[in-house]
Amino acid sequence: MTYEEICNYIYEIPKFTKKNSLEHTKEMLQRLSIREHQFEIIHVAGSNGKGSVCAFINQVLVEHGCEVGLFTSPHLVCMEERFVINGEKCSQEEFVESFEAVQKVVEQMEAEGLPHPAFFEYLFAMGMYLFQKRKVHYLILETGLGGRLDATNVFEEPLLTIITSISLEHTQILGDSIEAIAGEKAGIIKEGVPVIFDGSNETAAEVIRQTARAKRAPYYCISLESLKIHKITGKTIDFCYTNGYDVVDLKIPFPAEYQMMNASLAYRALSVLQVETGIGKAEIISAMEHTRWMGRMQQAEPFIYFDGAHNADGIAHFVKNVQKIAEEKPVLLFSMMEEKNHKEAVKVLCKEVSWDSIVLTRIPDSRGIDPLKLQDEFMANGRETVVIEDCAQAYRYVKEYRKDNQMVFCAGSLYLIGELEKIAGGNEA
Repeated sequence: MTYEEICNYIYEIPKFTKKNSLEHTKEMLQRLSIREHQFEIIHVAGSNGKGSVCAFINQVLVEHGCEVGLFTSPHLVCMEERFVINGEKCSQEEFVESFEAVQKVVEQMEAEGLPHPAFFEYLFAMGMYLFQKRKVHYLILETGLGGRLDATNVFEEPLLTIITSISLEHTQILGDSIEAIAGEKAGIIKEGVPVIFDGSNETAAEVIRQTARAKRAPYYCISLESLKIHKITGKTIDFCYTNGYDVVDLKIPFPAEYQMMNASLAYRALSVLQVETGIGKAEIISAMEHTRWMGRMQQAEPFIYFDGAHNADGIAHFVKNVQKIAEEKPVLLFSMMEEKNHKEAVKVLCKEVSWDSIVLTRIPDSRGIDPLKLQDEFMANGRETVVIEDCAQAYRYVKEYRKDNQMVFCAGSLYLIGELEKIAGGNEA
């Protein structure tokens, strides 16, 4: 199969498979001769921010010369982005090779009456094959959905676990309360393994504490009170993180305030691992300043920002940052996935920001919401909108509409941001 045929095959998987048990994932990895002891694993779960935390940690380890594998989702432009080794995404040739290795095992298992792996499970197996082949030492794993039953939760002895902010999401799967969702995320905590977590939601924090105590896992809570902004610009934030006697000044290349918590979680995790990694405080601080992560209040072009905020909590943080950095009434380009809580997201967008213009588009994915449905939601909140179904046309429209120093913000889904990355990069007319 060609690279394009493989991508099409993987995209079709959700149409004919469903989620399998962790035992099924373990069986796949065993047949691929993948063993946990080959890696030092950092496992990250959460509703928002987990990709950013992974990126901060990855940057520090790579800059220090470590052999590092990074598994994240979703991808923005191409599937290879999910498999990063020593700071570089895997090649198309490696992608094809890993697919062929996994597909051989899948065919063997199906011949024995075992089910085909689900979409995320298949990609996870491909990643593990690549990370093993490239002999990475540190492996940073971002969960796909939840934690307890996530395909990445097959390893019993990670080096460290991290839980980022928790909010109501995927309630039909994870539960309809913060307690229930926190319980699912806390499912990555292992016996005696340190856990670092975002303590900004006390309800979620208490669930994580109780789980950590039950597992005799040392735990470290990062509170909002421990963070203090020194300076914020349209490109960076200088802030102070205080942990007992450890007071550290950090500078991060993101203008979004929510990244202070993500950076602090990463810093604390790397501090806990200092004996293991040999990376000192100064090296951690310096490397974190060089972190890059697409689609997180990212300045894609002058005056144009991309942010993958995709749930009510993420949108709330997004609008807070818009208020901080937009000097004039900004322009919004927006879309979401159908399964997200778009009513609540729209309500927050309309209540908190006085937009000069709101443009709605359609994500080119079967799960993308009809922009006319979004338009009804905005109208119910007293806001008029412009609907331009085609993403490329919508992006051109907001660029041409923008005046002088007016800012444009594109948000609502990482899938939207992925499409806009291709367009802004010149891959679309």
